[in-house]
Amino acid sequence: MKKTLLIFGLLLLWTSLQAQDYIAPMRKIQTAVFALNSFYVDSVNNEKIIDEAMHSIVKTLDPHSDYMSKEEVSEMSEPLQGGFDGIGISFNMMNDTLFIVEVITGGPSEKVGLLAGDRILKVDDEIIAGVKMSNKEVMKRLKGPKGTLVRVGVKRRGEAELLEFRITRDKIPLYSLDAAFMVDKRTGYIRLSRFSATTMKEYKEAFEELRQQGMEQLILDLQSNGGGYMNTAVELADEFLPKGRSVVYTEGLNSPRYQADATEQGSFEQGNLIVLIDEYSASSSEIVAGAVQDWDRALIVGRRSFGKGLVQRIFPLGDGTALKLTVSRYYTPSGRCIQKPYEDGVEAYGRDMIERYNRGEMSSADSIHFPDSLRYSTLLKKRTVYGGGGIMPDVFVPIDTTRYTDLHRELVNKGILNRFTLTYVDDNRQALLEKYGNSQQFIKQFELSDEILEEMFRMAQADSVKITEERRKEDLSVLRMQCKAYIARDLWKSADYYKVMAPLNESLQEALRILGDKKLKARYGLL
Repeated sequence: MKKTLLIFGLLLLWTSLQAQDYIAPMRKIQTAVFALNSFYVDSVNNEKIIDEAMHSIVKTLDPHSDYMSKEEVSEMSEPLQGGFDGIGISFNMMNDTLFIVEVITGGPSEKVGLLAGDRILKVDDEIIAGVKMSNKEVMKRLKGPKGTLVRVGVKRRGEAELLEFRITRDKIPLYSLDAAFMVDKRTGYIRLSRFSATTMKEYKEAFEELRQQGMEQLILDLQSNGGGYMNTAVELADEFLPKGRSVVYTEGLNSPRYQADATEQGSFEQGNLIVLIDEYSASSSEIVAGAVQDWDRALIVGRRSFGKGLVQRIFPLGDGTALKLTVSRYYTPSGRCIQKPYEDGVEAYGRDMIERYNRGEMSSADSIHFPDSLRYSTLLKKRTVYGGGGIMPDVFVPIDTTRYTDLHRELVNKGILNRFTLTYVDDNRQALLEKYGNSQQFIKQFELSDEILEEMFRMAQADSVKITEERRKEDLSVLRMQCKAYIARDLWKSADYYKVMAPLNESLQEALRILGDKKLKARYGLL
């Protein structure tokens, strides 16, 4: 009994000593706030002071811990939950006017008759055109709780009067699958932009559709996929790995090890699989790439991924704000930590991409060096892979900057390319639809003529872009292709953009080259 009381007493003392570690600093903050309110020369905004103090506290920890305002908390889960309440359109702001690019199938706007190409000038009697309203402000007016009514005033080509539509807001899906199509008779291509609540449903539907079209091998494109839900990444990896194989584990000082394993018969455990990644593939993308690489299930093609392997947990603070706090790290099945170093501070962490470029890492695999301490082996074939942050691809694909001219970059950066294609489609929509019928026919037959290019140049000149004879003689093939891709997107769906741009996706082309060459397939252990 005495021994039990002694242990209990020691525990109380230890807890009390631990508490002192943060009680004393808290008293300091309270005293400072009291002094500011009692003696400062002017009135004090306590909420602002505390918010700034909270930001300063978490900024010293790691690059991904954060203090979140009430607005940030409410917006945080929207892109991952798979939807929001609104009217169901994709839009661009062109000349301070909301221009509808796409009306989401089955959404509230389609039901009342809004069309791609319509311009929304008014929302509930408030003029939103020509007033330099930001996208965020516009969305705030169009979003709203499911079942509520919003009135929009629409200018439509060919109609003299402003049209009014009464739209009942509804749940609008946010898709994470950008594109899914057959790139040849045997090879399917699926591109995911995020790992959300709806990702697996979208993926499985796309996968089955491709399989019915004869797919025997798959290219999974996770380039620029910044991640999302960990459990969704585990579910996707589960599609490729046999039951019982580990996918990822997490561990932290105050968080015990948690391991996620493949659970059931996956839909594609056999067959050639290539996963594309780049320097913007992060978090959940790295979980999937690391798992299939460690188990020798897939060939990873592209460039080293971002290296975001810190796991955050949300701690509500009682007033609508929250603390997003890093609690553990991700590790691949072979034990590689996904997170890249951040000991030099947030600013150095933010410069990592520039440093990679300056070191030549984006253009040459020979410029990438790892110490032996970061060398790991895959779990079946014992191939060498590396830790130290991010996933190193099995096949490196350099960035090709030579294709992109200064003129192309200027037209894209100033939004002229996007603005021109929106205008061109708006002026020629019916004629284009009648001539080509569907996106497949358009992609196969449409060529961007010199006359169309000159129209774009005239718009560019009006926006102070110099169009010289030298610039006209440059290789404009990429500009023509991207313009065609935008037109396809604006006429049909976003997926058609990726179909047109496929020849410029260097990693995709490298994957196709490997799959089409028996010797390369043998070298990389493909079927």
